[in-house]
Amino acid sequence: QMVTRILEQSGKKVAMASTINFQIADRKWTNASKFTTLSPWKLQKFLSEAVAAGCEYAVIETSSHALDQGRVWGIPYEIAVMTNVTREHLDYHKTMEEYRKAKRRLFEIAGKAVINADMEDPEYFRFPGKDAVRYSTKDPSAHLFATHVELDFKGTEFTVDGMEFRLALPGLFNIENALAALGVARLCDIDFALAKEALAGLTGVPGRMELVPNQVEADILIDYAVTPDAFEKLYASILPLKIPGSKIIHVFGACGERDRGKRPMLGEIASSNADIVILTNEDPYYEDPERIIDDIEQGVTKKKDKDYFRIFDRREAIRKALSIMEIGDIVLITGKGAEETMAIGAKRIPWNERRVIEEELAKL
Repeated sequence: QMVTRILEQSGKKVAMASTINFQIADRKWTNASKFTTLSPWKLQKFLSEAVAAGCEYAVIETSSHALDQGRVWGIPYEIAVMTNVTREHLDYHKTMEEYRKAKRRLFEIAGKAVINADMEDPEYFRFPGKDAVRYSTKDPSAHLFATHVELDFKGTEFTVDGMEFRLALPGLFNIENALAALGVARLCDIDFALAKEALAGLTGVPGRMELVPNQVEADILIDYAVTPDAFEKLYASILPLKIPGSKIIHVFGACGERDRGKRPMLGEIASSNADIVILTNEDPYYEDPERIIDDIEQGVTKKKDKDYFRIFDRREAIRKALSIMEIGDIVLITGKGAEETMAIGAKRIPWNERRVIEEELAKL
């Protein structure tokens, strides 16, 4: 989203394919496929339509599955961007080594790279003779280093190369994302003043630390976080903003037919940081949804029916969280983000997290 806005600000016509949505020039539509990267046939069709529409640039969110399966074979990537590699998709890749190897293929293909210097072994993704921009919020030796960092629920501020940036997006990880986008801008010779305008104008990304207004004056946040690392980063962003005496209420589940090993880890992280944990259903596919909750529950250390609740129906779980929230509380509802459906067996049940929250708020 950030890279696309920066390219557009510099006067380029852009196509974008992401987990959330698609764009070809001015035409935008939701990604209802539940795939980050489309099949080879659909992706080539998308790119063909982008060329026909006069687009000069394509920004493609590229999954490790797509790289491993050859879905992006033959696409001449100019710049590859690496935000992080943390535990995810081990049901498919089996080991972290294989997962990293799959992601590395993108950097073998691409002519240039933008890499998070704060991730584990960033040099693994650098290739001799290829331009690479390293970004960081910790390492002053990085090409792009963020200083004077200010965090707030309504946004963030930071400085790079003496220029002040303002994002209407909360969370330290969004500063990391902005640095990654600025790395692309640098490799595309786009003036940082234009990039600053583009980033300031991005009012939010659907389902990513998305704030839902309410009359209780609590902070209700929707986020797509589904991994232990995403949970850690989420809490690292919100704990410093927690008002003394207020509480954090976290509603979440886990996707079916995926890495079972991460489930108790999610339960443990939420238990350690939230005041109240509510486990619920979330995209079970063909797996027994009660077993999924059982797996997460193994990591939960809170007392049941006091500061831990197990509510299978997701709407009911959200209703419970909203009914016990008070002024100044933080309500996290994670796992679905901006998705439009819930996967139950072969069915795709309509589900819009924000709409459900708004409907339940209206009933209170």
